[in-house]
Formats: sequence, C-alpha cells, structure tokens
Amino acid sequence: MIPELFVKTYLPYAKAVEYETKISAIAIMAQAALESGWGEKAVGNMMFGVKAYLSTPENKRQLITTTEYLKVPNAKFPVVISVTKQPNGLYKYKVKDWFRKYDSPEESFLDHAKFFLTNPRYAEALKVKSDPYAFCDAIAAAGYATDPNYSQVLRDMVKSITKRLPK
Repeated sequence: MIPELFVKTYLPYAKAVEYETKISAIAIMAQAALESGWGEKAVGNMMFGVKAYLSTPENKRQLITTTEYLKVPNAKFPVVISVTKQPNGLYKYKVKDWFRKYDSPEESFLDHAKFFLTNPRYAEALKVKSDPYAFCDAIAAAGYATDPNYSQVLRDMVKSITKRLPK
C-alpha cells in the first residue's frame, strides 16, 4: 500500500484510539506503518506485531516469520530458521513466532492501546503519550522490539507520517 493511502485508511482508527487514551495518533500510525510495512505485512490484520502465546486462542494467533535481536545464542522459539552473531555482540535470529491475529484493523488498533494501558512496563511511556517522539523512545526503552535501532527507526517513521497527514 502506498504511504498516503495507508494514512488515509488507518488514521481514523488511530484518532479514535487517541480520543479514548490520549496516546498520540501520530505515534500509533508510525508504529502501525513500521510494524506492518505500510500495511503490506498485516497478515491477520496484525498492524503492530504484538506477540501471542500458545495459550492465546487458536483463532486469535498466527505463526509468522520475524527477526529478533537478543543477547543469547540459544533462545527458544517455535521455529528457529537461523542465528547470526552481530558485530555489536547481539544475536540476530530469523524465526517463526506467535503473533496476535484480528478480525479487523480496528480490533488491532484497540488491542494495541489496551496492550500499553495494561502492561506495567509501559508506565513511563504513558507519562509522555501525547508526544509522539517521547512515546516512541519510551516504548523502545521498555522493550517493545528487540531491534537495537527501534527508537530511531520509529522516530523516522513519525516524521514520515507527519508529512502525509491531511492538511
């Protein structure tokens, strides 16, 4: 999906979540665009890459190939495709892991907000939820993703989304 169409299609969901939670719609959109590849990798309406567990009902989870960066060479995943040591000392994993699955994009956006609101590790992020840059930095610091550059990549996406907002 082209970025402009992505923003037009999903901004109403982000704005609805912002209205309910005060989490910046721009931050929400930036994360959705990054995690879903501008909607191209939103399998099962999974806009945010939120992990699922074996205990998650079968109709609400899916096994998807992903990349993880970890400090250990022997982490457990449902399927390990490859593990490569990186110059920074981390191990880059290509794996199949469980992710949440949704009936609609709207359900994904609502669940994403609930994920932040109910998970204590994001308490600091919620203190800066109206500032898209600070929120992105805070969720990265809290461990939302294992990519060591997640904060900067997300900040760049905030800039990209901001340029595409309707005037």
